[in-house]
Amino acid sequence: MSNDNAYPADIPVLTDVITEQDENGLGTATPNVDHAALIAELQTQLASGAYTLTEELLHTAFAELEATVFKQITIKLRQELPELIDRILREHLGDESESS
Repeated sequence: MSNDNAYPADIPVLTDVITEQDENGLGTATPNVDHAALIAELQTQLASGAYTLTEELLHTAFAELEATVFKQITIKLRQELPELIDRILREHLGDESESS
């Protein structure tokens, strides 16, 4: 026994909304929109997107700033540390050599 007739392949589908304003009875209905909920959802999405963008920009800026400061400190240490070590060694060894 075949059930082909019980489930036809071409089932009609309602694609147009019938409204009272249409002369022919076919048209589109205006959806009921909760504007307060829509505004709240948009505010949440905008705030979230803005926060994400701000966080990414700050992270990048701080990483660049950190790299710049690190480079400046490294250059300053390379310039001044040998002189500092030399001066302290000479002062220390100079004091010992004078007392011997």
